[in-house]
Amino acid sequence: MSAGASVVQLPETLDAWRMVAARRQFEGSLPLSAMPRLGGSLADSEGECRFALEFGQDALQVPYVELSIEAGLPLVCQRSLERFVFPVKTVQRLGLIRDEADEAALPPGYEALLVPEDGLLRPADLVEDELVLAVPVVPLAPDAAPVDRTWSAGEEEMQAANPFAALASLKKK
Repeated sequence: MSAGASVVQLPETLDAWRMVAARRQFEGSLPLSAMPRLGGSLADSEGECRFALEFGQDALQVPYVELSIEAGLPLVCQRSLERFVFPVKTVQRLGLIRDEADEAALPPGYEALLVPEDGLLRPADLVEDELVLAVPVVPLAPDAAPVDRTWSAGEEEMQAANPFAALASLKKK
């Protein structure tokens, strides 16, 4: 995913501030089945996600972690109700902040990531969060045919929808 710097296997937790100071990079893959919060949105848990994390500081000395994620998410098309694979390829730069008030100071293009007091981050959770955000609200397969049917109401429905229909019947009497 990235070229250059040394790549190290991803530990379960990382000290965010030490990783920024060392300008560390991590790369790997996670099975979709290991992401319980994402699992509820998926058709099944087949597949995996490839990711890269890069810790550093920008020219303004803002500490960040940059996530690069590639995955194919198995979703259910809401038109055809068939399974399809939704491709996700995203790069997100998260500005590391210690307090919510620091969010306003982040440069444009950064999303805020509030680091806990102990400084520990779970990188697998960061990857899962980005994938949860990438799932469309209404999944539609790119090749799904649009629904072109128009549905007209029947006579009975028209009578029920008209609040004055009861008055019209009284008038006829």
